[in-house]
Amino acid sequence: MARTYSDIQEQIAKLQARAESLKAKELGSVIARIKSAIAAYGLTAADLGLERGRPAKATGRVVQGARKRTAKPRKVGKVPVKYRDKLGNTWTGRGLHPIWLREALAKGAKLESFLV
Repeated sequence: MARTYSDIQEQIAKLQARAESLKAKELGSVIARIKSAIAAYGLTAADLGLERGRPAKATGRVVQGARKRTAKPRKVGKVPVKYRDKLGNTWTGRGLHPIWLREALAKGAKLESFLV
């Protein structure tokens, strides 16, 4: 059974038409399942990475197709130390208290006593 190029092209065209027809039939049920999942989990366009200019919320869910931010890293200068203990532990005063300071404060020390 010898096939010619035109026979194969004709078969490809028929298969593509069949594939498009099947896709159109399945599309309704796929969209319904997606809408159901969105409603069940309370997802938003931002969760799915579909809003322009806004990154997806950090919800612990993996968001497929979310774009990575390509912003340039900020230049961060050194911050002077504001607090120091007798052992040389330091803290700039930014962010959470470090463990050494939390422990000292829990023992009754005053924050002002560590000022540099």
